[in-house]
Amino acid sequence: MPQVVELEGSFFTQKGIDYGKSESNPNNDYLGSNEYLGILAISVLILVGCNVVDYVIGLLAAKYREQALDSYKGFRGIAKKVCMWLLVVIGAVIDWLLIYASETVGIRLPFTFLVACVVAIWLICNELLSIMENIADIGVPLPDFLMRIVKYVKQQTEGKMDKNKNDK
Repeated sequence: MPQVVELEGSFFTQKGIDYGKSESNPNNDYLGSNEYLGILAISVLILVGCNVVDYVIGLLAAKYREQALDSYKGFRGIAKKVCMWLLVVIGAVIDWLLIYASETVGIRLPFTFLVACVVAIWLICNELLSIMENIADIGVPLPDFLMRIVKYVKQQTEGKMDKNKNDK
């Protein structure tokens, strides 16, 4: 078990999910997250970052694929990214419904955003695969293990949900 080391004003602590606590950040906000989103804030920030990088790299890769850029394709790409965010919101709504239903019958669940986090992780994996494919189209060699790792995480995310479905 890790030893708890708390330094006054330290950015990270080793116990609990107390990342981001500092004198300049007294509300424990990490990269602008808040207590309401909890652990989901990190996944959402990573997803948004991957969305932006994928969009920009996709625009750059279009030149190497000899594809013309047009506003319709650009709008369609942005619409896909917004729909990804909506999928995370749908996951969060499902989480809220599960929590509400369980608390109604007197059961307290040990999580707040389980479904939303799984959705976000799956989408992040898709974005990472897309980024790597775009980078390969530009002509940058990719290490095989990197693509395999991301595919493995995606499969594990899908597998955990499938396993839970088969346990019923």
